[in-house]
Amino acid sequence: MIVLASQSASRRAMLEAAAIPFRAQPAHVDERAIEAGLAGAAPAAIALELAKAKALAVSAETPGELVLGSDSLVECGGRRFDKPGSREAAAEHLRFFSGKVMNLHSAAALARDGEIVWAEDAVASLHVITMSDAFIDHYLDAEWPEVAGCVGVFRIEARGVQLFDVIEGDYFTILGMPLLKVQAALRRLGEIEQ
Repeated sequence: MIVLASQSASRRAMLEAAAIPFRAQPAHVDERAIEAGLAGAAPAAIALELAKAKALAVSAETPGELVLGSDSLVECGGRRFDKPGSREAAAEHLRFFSGKVMNLHSAAALARDGEIVWAEDAVASLHVITMSDAFIDHYLDAEWPEVAGCVGVFRIEARGVQLFDVIEGDYFTILGMPLLKVQAALRRLGEIEQ
């Protein structure tokens, strides 16, 4: 059994669907402080460092156990986006994404006894349709507040799929964790069967 350093419902659902035994224990890290210390770093590097920080934080509390940390962030038009803090911010994000390519960076890390034993990232490129203000309002009427906790202001498994006309990258990366890479690492570490 591994420890998932997250409260994310989508990450829990991924592990459950893949039949990977786990228990969840949220990581208490100051993500904004970590990001501030990485000013100027590439989005993939930031996502990877946040995933490592989460894995290490929970690893310090769970000796001997293998801990999985994960993080995602969105970059679009040279700007990095976090979860929207309000419906107004969500609408602003969507207006910015309209007609552009959104790059969603997802990273995962495994730690045991305070040491990172594996870490990787993945990226998915999502081509956003051109959206009118009326479309954005209607979308948020249906999806708010569920998308408040989602970078990119969408749930691909729900109405969020309507925002895109082309998607490049795997489904799990878009859900918020590069699950195929995580499974491969767990196999190499002997944590799941081959």
